[in-house]
Amino acid sequence: MSFEACAAIVEKGDPERFRAAMASPVAARRVLFPLYAFNVQVARAPWVTDEPMIAEMRLQWWRDALEEIAEARVVRKHEVTTELAEVLDAEGAQALDHLVAARRWDVYKDTFEDAAHFREYLEATAGELMWQGARALGAPESAREAVIAIGHATGLARFLIAAPTLEDKGRKPLVDGRPEAIAQLAQEALTRLREAGRWAGLSGLPRAALLESWEAAPLLQQIARQPDRVAQNSVGISPFRSRLRLARRAARLARA
Repeated sequence: MSFEACAAIVEKGDPERFRAAMASPVAARRVLFPLYAFNVQVARAPWVTDEPMIAEMRLQWWRDALEEIAEARVVRKHEVTTELAEVLDAEGAQALDHLVAARRWDVYKDTFEDAAHFREYLEATAGELMWQGARALGAPESAREAVIAIGHATGLARFLIAAPTLEDKGRKPLVDGRPEAIAQLAQEALTRLREAGRWAGLSGLPRAALLESWEAAPLLQQIARQPDRVAQNSVGISPFRSRLRLARRAARLARA
């Protein structure tokens, strides 16, 4: 039942990725749900305690599990690690260690060092997760840069939506919170998104890893035009439009 447990974790903890995975072919779900469940557990670790040391220990637990997978050792028993070990090879496990390490920023209340640090955080988290999903589904190494760009844009949109909540929790999410700076961030991500292409040059099953980006473009366009909506906590598209965009993407994937 570990696979079903992974799906349940994603359904509860990451509804957007759950919807994307459910819109994917069954074969893709076998890869995506363990990866997404792992990401939920890691992303949640810094927030379940107010003690930084305990949060660091929780993140280290996942780094140790990834090391076991990378070295083909017996993996500690857990409903997510069991399935994750079936999905990742050594390279994938080592890459996701960088994702866990990047999440240390969430433990503390310091701002990002600069714009480059913020971009590295998004690429190590949202970008790397998307790439490892695509790679595990058969994407060639030549697609990495484009997939990371799509993941970065998707992660930025979600991060900006979450910014007011992060501020309420005492975090300093933005290096520069001025509306014009936020608009520039969104516009730059949109440019990278367009350059990468909707499917990053991929065909077949690897495209399923990109389905989670279905809302990224309209959300970033909205932020670029009306950056004040970030502080107002009013970024979003209608449920109908969201469902329609995902359905269209899934239909194109099915025809690929």
